[in-house]
Amino acid sequence: MRRARCRQVFDWTGETLAAYYQPIIALDTRRIEGYEVLGRAVGEKGPRSLGPFFGDDAIPMEDHLLVDRLLREQAIAKHACQENPPLLFLNLKPAWIYRQGEKGELYTLDLIAKHHADPARIVIEITEESFHGSMDVLREVVDRYRAAGCLIAIDDVGSGFSSADRIAQIQPNLLKIDMHIVKRSGTHNGYYGVLRSFSELAEQIGASLLFEGVETREDLERAIQSGARYVQGFLFARAGADFIGPASFAAVIENELDRNLRQLAHTERWWQQQAERLAEHLQTIMLGAVLPEKADDWLELLIPHLKSSCTKVYLCNEEGIQLSANFSRGEDGVWKREEEYRYANWSWRPYFVPNLVQLGESRRAIVSRSYTDLDSRAWIRSVSVLVRPGLILFADSKDEVSPWEASS
Repeated sequence: MRRARCRQVFDWTGETLAAYYQPIIALDTRRIEGYEVLGRAVGEKGPRSLGPFFGDDAIPMEDHLLVDRLLREQAIAKHACQENPPLLFLNLKPAWIYRQGEKGELYTLDLIAKHHADPARIVIEITEESFHGSMDVLREVVDRYRAAGCLIAIDDVGSGFSSADRIAQIQPNLLKIDMHIVKRSGTHNGYYGVLRSFSELAEQIGASLLFEGVETREDLERAIQSGARYVQGFLFARAGADFIGPASFAAVIENELDRNLRQLAHTERWWQQQAERLAEHLQTIMLGAVLPEKADDWLELLIPHLKSSCTKVYLCNEEGIQLSANFSRGEDGVWKREEEYRYANWSWRPYFVPNLVQLGESRRAIVSRSYTDLDSRAWIRSVSVLVRPGLILFADSKDEVSPWEASS
């Protein structure tokens, strides 16, 4: 009767409901490490997605669960028959998990036991949706899956359900990023910063990043630059009825990793060379100069030697106190002195202490990674140069090649 009610909205006459599998490739091994289970209605015209069915809120939850359980059992039974089973990603909506948790039943764990599947190779993927249930109940259910040996993933990180608070409470093994967010970052600096923050978040909580929706080589490039460990998408394969050879896409991954490595190394070497040249200028200029009493006058001697991409210079002591004014270059190319920054304390900057520790006789200059300037919103890098013990020059320069264009 439930199946009939589904058919009133989605006509499946002459079709078979089947679990399909989209490969997930690990960048470290360059092999297919897992598959996401997706639903398909298969008929004479080929398979069609059940996404519209599961996304229709007008259909009772009981019908969604009925179809989902059918697909889940197919997938787990197939998975259990593999000699070296891949990771199997099973999508579960929070509302489903919440409802099952209230009843005390976890159907997926029953299926794992029934088919003697390895729970350590099962990933419970919590999909994004508006969730209004008890977070305590959801967390308890997730903990039961984890205690049984399953891995936990949160889907669509950065939207809807997957707030930072919920991520912190659930403590997933994987964070799944939709590539559509990444693509938007190509035209808006802020999105790249958000993506990089996901990488840092994953590192802090001990999770791995999985980027889905990788459709082009540029998508793969962006995923790598954003800290992805796993990728999936049409660039590699659509969902299919069977598992495929683990090394099917090794060459694609290997080539892009190699290209990214070479370009990144080239870029970082170039920046380090610029920093060393700045340090050499400093050594030349400081001969005979009185420091730090005449720091501003000394910086004015340095300014003519700076590249056009340099936008700001100032001097700090080793406590982070700014000893000079800011010297900033305007859009018209004219430098101006900003007295209000004198005696500001910059020790709160995340890079200050690590740079201070590293700077010394063996390393005169350090270059930061790209970040967005607080005032101009442009991508910049900061060069730190040890002028003499206890005195550091900071020079900000535009990173004229955007993060996404660096390896194009």
